[in-house]
This record gives sequence, structure tokens and C-alpha cells, in this order.
Amino acid sequence: MSVKKQFIDERKQHHQVPLSKTCFQEDCRHTVPRVRLFPYIDESLSSAGRMSEFSSDKSVKLAAGPSLGTSKTALPAKKGPKATEKGLVFGCDFECGNLGSHVALNENEYEIEIRPDTNNSKHRLWFYFSVENPRANQRVLFHVTNFSKTKSLYREGMSPLVRSLKRPSWQRVPEKNVFYYRSPQHKKNYVLSFLFQFDDPHDKYYFAYSFPYTYTDLQRYLHDLEQRNLKYLRRELLCRTVQQRRMDLLTISDPTSVERKKTVFITARVHPGETPAQYICQGIMDLLVSDTAEAKLLRKYLVFKIIPMLNPDGVFLGNYRCSYTGYDLNRCWTDPSDWCHPELAGAKRVILEHHNDKSHNLDLFLDIHAHSTASNSFMYCNSTDDRALAERESQFPRFLDANSSDFSFQQSKADSDPNKEGTGRRALGQMLSSGVRCYTLEVSFYASTNSACKLVPYTQQSYMELGRNVALTFIDLYKLKQLEAGTKSTKELNRRVVAQTTSQKFQLKQQQRSNGKQ
Repeated sequence: MSVKKQFIDERKQHHQVPLSKTCFQEDCRHTVPRVRLFPYIDESLSSAGRMSEFSSDKSVKLAAGPSLGTSKTALPAKKGPKATEKGLVFGCDFECGNLGSHVALNENEYEIEIRPDTNNSKHRLWFYFSVENPRANQRVLFHVTNFSKTKSLYREGMSPLVRSLKRPSWQRVPEKNVFYYRSPQHKKNYVLSFLFQFDDPHDKYYFAYSFPYTYTDLQRYLHDLEQRNLKYLRRELLCRTVQQRRMDLLTISDPTSVERKKTVFITARVHPGETPAQYICQGIMDLLVSDTAEAKLLRKYLVFKIIPMLNPDGVFLGNYRCSYTGYDLNRCWTDPSDWCHPELAGAKRVILEHHNDKSHNLDLFLDIHAHSTASNSFMYCNSTDDRALAERESQFPRFLDANSSDFSFQQSKADSDPNKEGTGRRALGQMLSSGVRCYTLEVSFYASTNSACKLVPYTQQSYMELGRNVALTFIDLYKLKQLEAGTKSTKELNRRVVAQTTSQKFQLKQQQRSNGKQ
């Protein structure tokens, strides 16, 4: 069997769950413009035709990867390619950028390697790079050859994202132009290949594994929140990272309420490449600082402590899983180092302080992640032999399942995997009292399943909508509407008692005056 035919056969074999049309169509939750922002490959071309036109059997030895990408805010703008330069020009000199080596097999085909995480060669999944200097209407086949994971949502219909300077909205490369297969040319490792047509030789194109969300994006968002001078929002610097970036802690609660409130602690982005977690976290914050009745109710009865980005260095550098020092921080919660893991040391310190301080009432810890092989969103909680405690732990995912169409209670489970011993959920579950609920919220990098059992790709907006649903679920979990109704009833009863007492006193005084005159 030829390499080309095996390419196609394996793609057909693994691709069992088709995506309904593309993300350019309407789904049950969002309306997306029916406009093609990029002139993709001609739909009349068959898979075999496309492969025979662009593929090559030539074996290529890849060169060593270049140095780390750096922030576009920290460097002057990169000059465009010279008019005389031939071939595509690749780059990753911007925040979250990740590109290792690239080799031209011919003018229409390129092999690409992902740069491993900083100081850790094990993790290679996130990519984010730019391409310049194409010819008008040039069709190019890209091969990403060195993923560190074999299981992938590319088998289920996921595809890379693309945007350009002139068309800044991210959209997915059509599923039919994406192939994920085991390649005999690369020691039978799995390879992602995708076809793309460049229409504008003067535009700059960007390709990414998922929707990017940079450190600077977060800082700009938090700065905008601060400028609103909200009385119920406090931003503080929790610590500095190894590379001296900010790690922020937000407190959202109504300060006029003096009663002892329950505290909810939320963290996100401990794994830099899991960008959907950042959009979910922003959705939670957007809801909590809004002027809706639900937001006011949440702020009145609860205190929210949020660390929106636990790994700023890894995010900035374009890592998938590790920090600047090469550690997977979500395996270091048990004994974090102030020198090597200052982010976790600071987070753990403030969580334990709130737990041990009698004036606080820490009740729930939620760590937000993204999943590279599963669909939908779901939760992990800590396993226990206490049935009453297990039932209490299941309440939050049950309520979220009722409030969010893309959350799956069936996929949620109590987890005791020894490989996850150092995660935030497991470590804090052992350090804190049994009354504190600890969860990991996972969301797919790709799609959720709708009522017709079809996969609906996530967008930036639908990730944030999930975050808003998470925030609203705390109303049901803590029965805040019933509590508010009871408070109003109590206030009304007290008002009536006071009014009745005042009336009785007035009548008594009137009677005393009448008796005195007699």
C-alpha cells in the first residue's frame, strides 16, 4: 500500500464523527455569519486528488528548532519579507508563539515541528505561528510532525484555527482539508496535515492549535476592570513569577454585607496551552462584575477569590504544559518551592490562610482546564467512601448539568488516579477540611455534543458562555434565591412587628393621657 493511500485510509478509518457542515453554519446556540473569510481549497477536489497533487514521498531530516518566541509588546514590529525573498516566511516572535523547525519539501508543501516546552522536552502540542510572503492563491500542504500525544481530537473532526491581519477573527480550517494519521516516514508517529489556500500575498496569516489568549490580553482586561472603580472588586498582586511577571488575585464581593460569607476560590491556566480555560474564567468574571440581579445576589452572599492565570511565564513563552523552569505546576501543589514554583507557593499560601482564618468560610475550590481528547465539558471531584460526602460533592456538577447544555454530568467522575496526586484538586482536598469541595472543570479543545448528538465546535463566545453558566450555578448550589426570599420575609416580618409595636405604644400613650384628664 502506498503512503498516500494509507494516509487517506487511516483518515477515513479514524474519522467517524462528522462535523455538521463547518463552523460557518448556524448551530443551536450561536449564529455565525455564512461568509467565507478565506478562499479555502476547491470543494470539488477529492481527498485523493488533493493528496496526489501536494504530497511527497521524500524523506526529510528536520533541523534543530529556533530560540523561544517573545512578546510582540516587548519587541519592535518585525519587518516584512523582502520582495526578492522566495517561499513562505514563518515566524513566532509574539506572545504565546510556538514554532520549532520548518522545512520546505517543495514550494507547496512544508514540514513543521513544534518547539517543546521551555526546559522540558516531553510536551509538544500547542502551536501558534505566522506565515508571510505567499503567492496569490497559493495552495500549501502543512505537516505538523512531532506531537507528544497520539490520541487527538483531530480524529473527531477538529481542525487548526486561522486568521490574518486583514481578517482578525479566528475560524477553523474546513474539516475536509485536515488529516491526522500515523506516518511511516516519521517512525510511525502521528502527523497532522492540513491544506490551506493563501489569497492575499500582502497579508500576514496566523495558525494556532486553539484560540490564543495572551498574558497581555489578561493584563489589559484586568486594567479595564480596575478603571471602572467598582466598589465590589479588588485587584492585588499575589506574587511575581520567576521571570517577574504579575500573578493577580481578584476579590469580588459586596463589601456592604457584614455577615460571614462562604468563599469560592477559582484558578485557571496552570497549563499555558489550555487557552479555553482562560475564556471560561473571563466568562465567570464578566458575570460577577455585571449589573444583573443574579450578579448582585452572588456578590451579596458569596466571596469570590480568583487567580485567572496561574502560569504567566508559560503562557508568555508559548508553552503547552510547563512553566519557565520546566515544571508541570499542576503536579507541584503538595510542596511548591518559593524559588522554583512561586506561583503555586503564593496560591497555596493564600488558600490555606483563608481556610485557617475563622473570619473566612472557605467552601469550594475550582481549577479550570481544557481537555485534548474528550468532547463537552465535565468535572473531576475527589473520591471518598463517605456516601453523604460523595453526594454533597456531586451537587455542583449536577446543577451545572441542568444549567449548561454543553456540560456532561455523565462524563464527570470521582477521580483517585495516583498520577494526579500533586494536582490542585487532589492536594488541596487532602490539606483542607472535608467540608471544602474541590473540583477540576475540564472543557474540550474542540466541541460539545448537541441534542441531535452532533458535534458543535466551541467558539470564544461559547467558552465564555460556559463560564457565565458556571457562575450562575453557584446560585442554585447555595440556594441563594431561597435565602434572599427568606431574608426578605424576615425583614418584612420585622417591619410588621415594629409597626405593630409602635402602634400599640401610641395607643397606650393615648389611653394614659385620656385617663389623666379624667
